[in-house]
Parts: sequence; structure tokens; C-alpha cells
Amino acid sequence: MNQQYPSVLLEKAVSEFSRLPGIGRKTAMRLVLHLLRQEPSAVDSFGNSIIQLRHEVKYCRVCHNISDTEVCQLCANPRRDASTVCVVENIRDVMAIEATGQYRGLYHVLGGVISPMDGTGPGDLQIDSLVERVKEGGVQEVIFALSPTMEGDTTNFYISRKLADTTVKLSVIARGISIGDELEYTDEVTLGRSIINRIAFNGNV
Repeated sequence: MNQQYPSVLLEKAVSEFSRLPGIGRKTAMRLVLHLLRQEPSAVDSFGNSIIQLRHEVKYCRVCHNISDTEVCQLCANPRRDASTVCVVENIRDVMAIEATGQYRGLYHVLGGVISPMDGTGPGDLQIDSLVERVKEGGVQEVIFALSPTMEGDTTNFYISRKLADTTVKLSVIARGISIGDELEYTDEVTLGRSIINRIAFNGNV
């Protein structure tokens, strides 16, 4: 046991919390000590929610969004416009766009972007399932809503080539978002306007 910790259990808990992104050991210690001050039932509820999340969460078989059921609430909603599919990198982007209240179509979550530097290729993403979804019919427009980075633009270009033999309309969100910005950190007004004022995708990286 590290001499600075009076308890092996405390040290273990701090080590686990510090493995979370953005959490250093000092912050981890504050979180652990906070939990120790709570009622055991509250801590049990906290721990069980994490365990249940990891073991029971599903991914929508249509759009790959996180879901409690085989088909997520968005894809199952008959009031959503199924002819329009917005392509995003991750669940956080879905939540960001939904918060604008400006989009009523469906989504397709890629699970990342093409990034050779990070070892992420097209086969690591949900691109083939998007192509199959379009070719099944019913989708009239695919909106590229990836972050305006080199990796995002490369992914847009790759998908556009995969869909080149279809009649689907390809568009990209307007660049009210600064180059290099992450979509999830964009304010709701700017993001909402970028969706509404989307432009035709010209196939350039």
C-alpha cells in the first residue's frame, strides 16, 4: 500500500476514479471522499447504475445510437422524417443536435471518424451499414454533420464516394462552426442554424 493512503480500499477506489478521462488523482480523491460521506444506499444506487449501464445498454440496430431497446426512441418515432438521415460521429453529437430543436429527421452514428494517425479506418466505423441503409430505399437526403476537421472532411469524402452510385442528396451543415471545432461544444443557436442552412456537398475534402 502507498504510504500516503490510510486504506487499501481508499487507494483502490481513487485509482479507479483517476482512470476516467479528465480526472486526476486529486479530483478522484475528492469524489471518493464525497461518496464516503453519503448514505450506503445512495452509493449502492450509484454503483448499480454504472453496472447496469455497462451490462444492459444496447445500440440501436438502425442508427447505432445508444438505446435501451433494439430500436432507439428516435428511429421508432413515426413523427420523425425518415427520408432524412444526419450522419454524426457519436452519441454526444446526437444530443447536441437534438438540443437545438431544429432537426426532425433521423441519425446515423458512425462511432468515430477516419483517422489514420489514430489507427481508425473505414472498417472500424458504421459506414457500410449507412450505405446499406440508403440502398434499401426511403432515404432521400444524407446530411454530413461531422466536426469540421481534416478527419471529419476525409470521412465525408469517403462516404460520398461510397454513395456515388445512389440518387440520394448529399448535404453538409453550414460552416457557421469554425474549422477545427468539435460539434458537441458548439452553442445550440449556431448548430441549429448550421443544420437549417446546410448546403450541397461538393465532394471536396
